[in-house]
Amino acid sequence: MNIVIDANILFSALIKDSITRKLILEYDTFFLFPSYIFTEMKHHRSELLEKSKLSEEDFDTILRLLLTKVVIVPRQVLLPYREDAFEIVRNIDPNDVLFIACALVYHPAIIWSDDKNLKKQSKVRVINTKEMIQLR
Repeated sequence: MNIVIDANILFSALIKDSITRKLILEYDTFFLFPSYIFTEMKHHRSELLEKSKLSEEDFDTILRLLLTKVVIVPRQVLLPYREDAFEIVRNIDPNDVLFIACALVYHPAIIWSDDKNLKKQSKVRVINTKEMIQLR
């Protein structure tokens, strides 16, 4: 099964040694994530570091470990699906376009996100962390 992880899931796993981190690290396959993760990481790095209370070295170690469980989907792969994805989330949250596009590329895929608004659309299945626990 193809599972796209939302930024909030990856950020949650970075910030805290939690069930989210454990699920990612112990899942028996890889997760999908749009390549823009690196842009988001740069943008939120200081905030994530502060919230995690980790040293930069420990933070980077955990990030590298988490990324071993993620297949980064290049932007050029997502581009042909971007317009359809935008139509799906335009009235919900246009910031989720790349996650929806990623799920469309790897159909049938689900998105793991704790963003309740993302469940308002019906084109791509979205599960939260509680549902992810039940899925495995």
